[in-house]
Amino acid sequence: MAIKTTSFASGGDGGRAVAGEKKGFRLNAFTGLIAGGLGYLFGHWMGNAIAGGYQQVIGSGQNDIAILLGFIFGTIGWFLGLGILNYPLKKMAGIEPPLEGYEFEPGVMKYFRFTLDNKVVGIQYLFGMLFYFFTAGLLALGIRTELLSPTNHIWGPATYLEIVGEHGTMMMMMMTSVVMGPFGNYLVPLMIGSKRVAFPRLEAAAFWFTPAAYIILLSALWQGGFQSGWTGYAPLSIQQGVGQDAYLFSFALLGFSMITSSINMTATIINYRAPGMRWSRLPMIAWGMITVAFTMLLSVPILIDGLYVMGLDRSVQTAMLYAGHGGSSFLWENLFWFFGHPEVYLLALPGFGLTMEILPVFARKPLFGYRTAVTGMVGVAVLSFFVWQHHLFQSGMNPDMRPLFMLTTELISIPTGFIYLVGLGTLWRARMRFDVPMLFMLAVFFNFLFGGITGVYVSDVPVNVTVHGSYFVMAHFHYTIMGQLIFAVMGAIYYYAPLYFGVKLNEKWGKIHFWTMFIAFNSTFLPLFALGLLGMPRRVFEYAARLQHLNQWVTVSSYVLGLSLAFFVVTFVWQLAVTRPKSPLNPWQSRGLEWQVGYPIPPGNFDKIPVILSGPYEYGDPNALPVADLTPAEPSAVGVSSGGEI
Repeated sequence: MAIKTTSFASGGDGGRAVAGEKKGFRLNAFTGLIAGGLGYLFGHWMGNAIAGGYQQVIGSGQNDIAILLGFIFGTIGWFLGLGILNYPLKKMAGIEPPLEGYEFEPGVMKYFRFTLDNKVVGIQYLFGMLFYFFTAGLLALGIRTELLSPTNHIWGPATYLEIVGEHGTMMMMMMTSVVMGPFGNYLVPLMIGSKRVAFPRLEAAAFWFTPAAYIILLSALWQGGFQSGWTGYAPLSIQQGVGQDAYLFSFALLGFSMITSSINMTATIINYRAPGMRWSRLPMIAWGMITVAFTMLLSVPILIDGLYVMGLDRSVQTAMLYAGHGGSSFLWENLFWFFGHPEVYLLALPGFGLTMEILPVFARKPLFGYRTAVTGMVGVAVLSFFVWQHHLFQSGMNPDMRPLFMLTTELISIPTGFIYLVGLGTLWRARMRFDVPMLFMLAVFFNFLFGGITGVYVSDVPVNVTVHGSYFVMAHFHYTIMGQLIFAVMGAIYYYAPLYFGVKLNEKWGKIHFWTMFIAFNSTFLPLFALGLLGMPRRVFEYAARLQHLNQWVTVSSYVLGLSLAFFVVTFVWQLAVTRPKSPLNPWQSRGLEWQVGYPIPPGNFDKIPVILSGPYEYGDPNALPVADLTPAEPSAVGVSSGGEI
């Protein structure tokens, strides 16, 4: 049978696309589950064999060494069952493995396999992250159902705290890749004119960390859960049962996923830009990705170090976090929040990148203040490392440190304001088209205004001491993250569906989804500011009777919000699987390079390395050059970019 090959860019794995070759049985997610389960049983058996009678710090009688070894070997089995380790193991054994993973493969099974096509990986991330998000959303509805009444309980205190911890951990843990995964992996190589990412195997492996982390984290629900919440504060995290092991190991897996994604994204943007793709022409999504990647590379290893310390305390009684045995719980708080507050911007910056990418398309004018927007993103990323101790204002920290962290927290509003003003400037005197993606981007600015203003108040020590641990802080956080990030992601899904799937999602259904979600979101979280100021603390299932009516309003609104998201899922799947309304090649008339390739995009993205001629936001300029020259490049130009080797 004939085999058609197409050369990829040089470097890395040096892949090639193969079409028409018949494949036999291939490893996939289902074989990975079987191998992962066997690996867990083996690791658990080994742990019991070597430390069966070991006395634990916690009094549950459970062998933590067996649990952690089970998770370790289960993850190794998961990777072996997927085939991720085939290539390096054969290389180490001196066997030249066949080149696989770049070939075009029809059908849906490719999304359940280890593949090196950045577009397939992006779609794997898209559906994976949506699945994780909706799981966490169902847990949130469980929380709100319990809060319908201060006296009539559904779950009880222990189960309620388990649900709260699972919801918060899954949202904060899994959503860190909600933009870099689906949009960074798919779009950035197209936007910068590259045939692929720098390290395709790292990119693909980074995704397959996330299902393992999801399964392990969810397993905590039937292992007693964890009462420490998503922050994992000691000493609770040392004294908890085996559910806490699921927390720390799943968080560590996500940490490794974030690190590998960040290395890959940074190397791709720096070294794989096409000729003419100067830094001043880099799309805003790419700026969002590289600032987030650097932030991850500096902060996530600190989190993994803290989780390692927690694991040692729980399994071999090192007592570094346990004050009762000479340790310090402040160590965990500092390690965690040195990651935890930059993480807020790991979520916000890509959302701003998406927003500023899409706004000019529907405003039909250039992005206002491109350099100002880039300065704002870099400024936010840098300052995010100087604010972490504002989470410790009530911890007994040195009072002399409070003014410093209050100042840095307020200063970070300045570069954030730059980004906000760039968006408003782009909308000023624009000829806007109010398509569904634009509606979601406008909602980003509306929602983030509430989150930003309340964030200034929360950064001040007197206000922070008053509202710390209350629903006021929770409302601020949800406006800052969900009101910004999730609305940006939803708008991006409507915007990029023609590029990903060749389908233009129905405008009428999209507007029903938008208005229902927008109104329900604000109806859910705006009253929480009032609840917080009235004294309702977080993570409690009983509250003052005078707050019942407000809580009932919030709960009903949260159900409507959940229904709006369910409506999106049903209509989205229906249009992709059943009706498939065909889309024009570039329905939004975007200048972005990613839209110039056509659909379906070939495995190698481009037949030839493009030459970039102008920036992507020069709308309304009749003399603007095309964004790129897609005609065959000179042989000397292929393989060399403004950013390094292609």
